[in-house]
Amino acid sequence: MTSTRATGAALTSLVLAGAATLAGCSAPGAGGTGGASDGVVVLASFYPLQYVAQQIGGDLVTVDNLTPPAAEPHDLELSPAQVREIGTADLVVYLSGFQAAVDEGVESRAPEHVVDAADAAGLVEHEGTEEEGHEGETEEEHAEHADEGDGHDHGATDPHFWLDPSRLAAVGQAVADELAAVDPEHADEYAAGALRLGEQLDALDQEMADGLAACQGATLVTSHAAFGYLADRYALEQVGISELDPEAEPSPARLREIGDVVRANGVTTLYSETLVSPKVTETLASDLGVDTAVLDPLEGLSEDASAAGDDYVSVMRANLAALEEGLVCA
Repeated sequence: MTSTRATGAALTSLVLAGAATLAGCSAPGAGGTGGASDGVVVLASFYPLQYVAQQIGGDLVTVDNLTPPAAEPHDLELSPAQVREIGTADLVVYLSGFQAAVDEGVESRAPEHVVDAADAAGLVEHEGTEEEGHEGETEEEHAEHADEGDGHDHGATDPHFWLDPSRLAAVGQAVADELAAVDPEHADEYAAGALRLGEQLDALDQEMADGLAACQGATLVTSHAAFGYLADRYALEQVGISELDPEAEPSPARLREIGDVVRANGVTTLYSETLVSPKVTETLASDLGVDTAVLDPLEGLSEDASAAGDDYVSVMRANLAALEEGLVCA
């Protein structure tokens, strides 16, 4: 069966070819990249990068997000207008290796000003980036997973850096520097925006460190291994039911292993997440006789959440509350 990712890649290739033909005669994308009144037009590939650009640029920038609200960013497919927008935006902020369609669009359109968050964030490898989830499988089970592929291969590194506020602050500085290159007249304003964002994220980081201080060493069981940077930052032990692919179906051997971890560590809560079906997590929790709660990996922000005034900081605080309530802490 052809994977969703493979289909998306094929469609994106067709889009890229079409965009090259239409670029000379088409209107700007929905974000209005051609309007001078829009100020500096920044194109972000998904929500955390959108948030950073908005916080730093303020009224000086117009920020468009390639990923629709509440959509799963791993599966993003680009329209011809979005591909053109990559080439016409004043600044593109993306994360290489996270969204194949965006990687292809950046390579094809070669925008003049780009920030690759992977460079500033200092991505690292966490358990689950390659082979986690296959321990204890029979040869037949392992071969089956190898044939399936996960469709979301991030290579050897974990892309979810934004769940560590200190790493997001580092990306903010890179965005401010590039905005200053695009718009030197307002370089001081962008530097001030980066400073404000850094202070805000430092305060959030301290709030989370204080809230989770009693939980150091606690086992955090999540639906997929997206919380490695958060776990590293606050001394938790992440165990992903699935690997980095949020849609991967864990093998029976993996589910047995999770059960052993839960019993051995006295885990009382399994965490599912927004944007992804909680079915596997809820079923496993029911089988093990433990509770469930929800964490938000902040890959996207729904329109309802945005309308309610939620943002990166408020969602991270909600994650903190869920962790404080569900983890086994001293």
